[in-house]
Amino acid sequence: MMLNKQGRQTTPNAGADNSGPAGGYATIGGHKGLEHEEPLIFEQGEPGRCGVDLPAPANVAERLGGLRRKGAIGLPGLSEPQVIRHFVRLSRKNYAIDMGVFPLGSCTMKHNPRLNEKLARLKGLGDLHPMQPESTVQGALALIDELAGWLKTLTGMPAVAMSPAAGAHGELCGLMSIRAALIARGDARKRILAPESAHGTNPATAAMCGYTVDPIPATADGRVDLEALRAKLGPDVAAIMLTNPNTCGLFERDIRQVADMIHSIGGFFYCDGANFNAIVGKVRPGDLGIDAMHINLHKTFSTPHGGGGPGSGPVVLSDALKDFVPLPYVIHDANGYRLVEQDESGKSFGRMKGFHGQMGMFIRALAYMLSHGGDGLKRVAEDAVLAANYVMASCDDVMSPAFAGPCMHEALFDDSFLKDTGVSTLDYAKALIDEGYHPMTVYFPLVVHGALLVEPTESESKDALDHFIMVLRGLAERAQSKQAADYFHGAPYLVPRRRLDETQAARKPVLRWKPAQDNKAAAE
Repeated sequence: MMLNKQGRQTTPNAGADNSGPAGGYATIGGHKGLEHEEPLIFEQGEPGRCGVDLPAPANVAERLGGLRRKGAIGLPGLSEPQVIRHFVRLSRKNYAIDMGVFPLGSCTMKHNPRLNEKLARLKGLGDLHPMQPESTVQGALALIDELAGWLKTLTGMPAVAMSPAAGAHGELCGLMSIRAALIARGDARKRILAPESAHGTNPATAAMCGYTVDPIPATADGRVDLEALRAKLGPDVAAIMLTNPNTCGLFERDIRQVADMIHSIGGFFYCDGANFNAIVGKVRPGDLGIDAMHINLHKTFSTPHGGGGPGSGPVVLSDALKDFVPLPYVIHDANGYRLVEQDESGKSFGRMKGFHGQMGMFIRALAYMLSHGGDGLKRVAEDAVLAANYVMASCDDVMSPAFAGPCMHEALFDDSFLKDTGVSTLDYAKALIDEGYHPMTVYFPLVVHGALLVEPTESESKDALDHFIMVLRGLAERAQSKQAADYFHGAPYLVPRRRLDETQAARKPVLRWKPAQDNKAAAE
């Protein structure tokens, strides 16, 4: 039990569990060693408490036109130590790539070199304002232009749009360029083909651009079914949106044939570049017949990932689309570097965002490229593929690879190794948390039953992978003993919060804290 600020006894927050896997003793105060039970910041607040003490301004004329706030807005009253401790304690509940292997498949959670962070904070780059005169930001524009040059070289594409703010934003940019090209030739196509293993944002992006989405099934080996694709082709097909390597962690061997098929009916080839990390320096997408591809800088060129941003998703474009780019874009002429804000040709589809991309991400990505060089980036792809195949080969006797043969950057397992054990994919993933790892991506891609998608990236040493593999194997063997289902159903145990009702959390989320009403006041 604990005492709340009114002096009444209360239990620790709902969902907390002070006992270990085998029970044990609960602590008196609710904390577990250095793991603090932390109430919401609103629950800690007291009226009148504040971290600063400023005198009321004297003789200040009212300038709010009668709109002065009449009541409190609900912010908690806290001292400075309370604020610091609250957020430090919350930060200890995070899992991060700086703590250990982060095997989220499809997300490419790779190490972020600290050199990148240092360069992103350089004076003259880290303190720029987007409204500065162009004459004062020539270095920044030159940096954007150099990064664009690297992206064009690595992809074998003649043009790149730098302004998209994230991968999905890049998808939107690519399809809007395709739509602009179709409009320019008076072609009102309305159908987009999307393999069933495509990222979920692909069909969503197509729908946002006004297209209908027609799915393409996969073959038994996890790749696009060419015969099914051929049957879907027609004069109303605007493009195909294909991921390569695909979401099953496999390279689409027939990608040149796919490109020829889509081009033969006058359509365009959009490639989702989220998995470019697996082929950077090894394969140039332009050589594969691709017309547009977004590049997630955070997945391939190591800029901070997660938490909603900041993101960056440049889009490389083929000769057929290079004129249909968003504004603004950087050019270099006799007068230096400048941003083109208006398109005299009338082919650009306009702006995608207020300014020109995310400067901090550009700096980090270019620092990563210059640190590695062309040969180093090639090694990145080789090591990422090697790491994924090492995980798969080390676990294939106790887990069940979804597809036969080597993979690319992701090791994909299905749940058949858990058959008749009473343990589900979710149970297995929850038990991984107690072992000190963030779980791999689960139940995705949807084309694989009970999928477990592991992407170790090139960042991990063999020692780190060996320990991770030991845990994967140990949990698989424990599940297959058929005597540990109850253990898995209760996992995780060693965490601030145990299992939540995820269905109810998704359907009825509590998005705003409300103070509990005093019973006497409520009755009145």
